[in-house]
Amino acid sequence: MTESLDLSQARQSSASSPGASASEAADAPLAGITVLDLTRLLPGPLAGLRLAELGARVIKIEDKGAGDYAREMMLGESEAPPSAFWRLLNRGKSVERLDLKHDTDRATFRDWVSRADVLLEGFRPGVMARLGFDYETLARLRPSLVMASITGYGQRGPMAQAAGHDINYIGYAGVLDQLGDAADAPIVPNFQIGDLYGGGQATVQAVLAALVAAQRTGRGRWLDISMTHEVFRANLVPAVALHRQGHASRAGTDLLNGGVPCYQVYRTQDARHMAVGALELKFWQTLCDVLGRSDWKSRHWSLGQAIGGEDARELQRELAAVFASASQADWAARFADADCCVTPVLRLEEAMTHPLFAQVRESLLP
Repeated sequence: MTESLDLSQARQSSASSPGASASEAADAPLAGITVLDLTRLLPGPLAGLRLAELGARVIKIEDKGAGDYAREMMLGESEAPPSAFWRLLNRGKSVERLDLKHDTDRATFRDWVSRADVLLEGFRPGVMARLGFDYETLARLRPSLVMASITGYGQRGPMAQAAGHDINYIGYAGVLDQLGDAADAPIVPNFQIGDLYGGGQATVQAVLAALVAAQRTGRGRWLDISMTHEVFRANLVPAVALHRQGHASRAGTDLLNGGVPCYQVYRTQDARHMAVGALELKFWQTLCDVLGRSDWKSRHWSLGQAIGGEDARELQRELAAVFASASQADWAARFADADCCVTPVLRLEEAMTHPLFAQVRESLLP
C-alpha cells in the first residue's frame, strides 16, 4: 500500500480486483467518484473499502501522529504495524497524513474537499464543527458534497456524546438480548453487527442514494448515520413477535430462534455441528427421507406442531440423538446431494478453503 499519493494521481484499482485493467476500472460503477475517508477503526473504513471496491478513488486521511488506531490493533507476535486489521480495511485506498489543526494542512484539506464527491467521518458530534469543517462550511466549497457522519448514537439526542462499542450498540438496540445461549443468557458475538451493518453497510447504502440525488440536483447532503438506530431498525422478525404477543420471543420459543426442530443447530459425534434449515415442509420431508424416518414427516410446524411446544422439544431431542451418532463429515456427505438445507457449520479456516468462496477468498487475506 502506497502512502502520500496526491489527489490528482490516477485512481488505484479497486480492492476487490487489484489486478483490474484500465478498462475494467473505467467501467466500475463508481469510477470517477472521489471519497475522502477521515474515519478510524472498523465502521467507517469498511464503508470506504466497499466504495473502493465499487470503483471509487478513496483517500484515507490520517493524522501525523499515531494515525488510525487500527494500525496497532490485534498484532501478531513479532508482527510490525500496520496490522492485518488495518490492511484488510484499507486496501485499495491511498493514504495521506494531515494535521487538521495546522494551517497548511487545513488549506490542503479544503482544496481536496473542493474536488471530492464524498467525505466520511466518524468523530463524536461537534468535532468537525470545532475544526471549522462542519457540513455547511464544506458545502460552500463543494455544493454537491455528500458527507456521512458515523456515530454510535446519532448527532443529536440524550446519548449523542456517549462513548460506545459494538456490544453497547446492539445491547441498546434489543439485539444482544436475542443472541442467547441455551440458558437464554446473551453471548458475546465475534461478529460486529453494529459496526459492520449499522455502520459500514448502512453508510454505503445512504451514500449511494445521496450520490444519485447529488448527480440529479447538484446538491449534496449531510448524512447522520447512527449505528444503534440502524441496528434497531433491522429488528424486523422480533418486531413481529412484539406486535403478536407484546414482547420479543425468548430463545427456543419461536420459529426462527430454536422453537422448531427443523430450524436448529445439532451437535455431531466429533463435537462439531450441523445447521438444519428445513423450514419449509418439502425440505423437512426430504430430511426425513435421508434419515429414514418417514414417521417424522407430519411432525412439522406447518402441519400444526406447536412452535416451542412439547412435541417440538421432544423431536428436537430425538434429532439431537441422531446427529450425535455420526461425525460432521459423515453428515455433510449424506446431505450433500439432498435439497433440504442441511449443511455443516464450518470454522473460518475451513470456509477459507471451501470452493464456494474461491472468488472472494482474497477479501480476507491482508
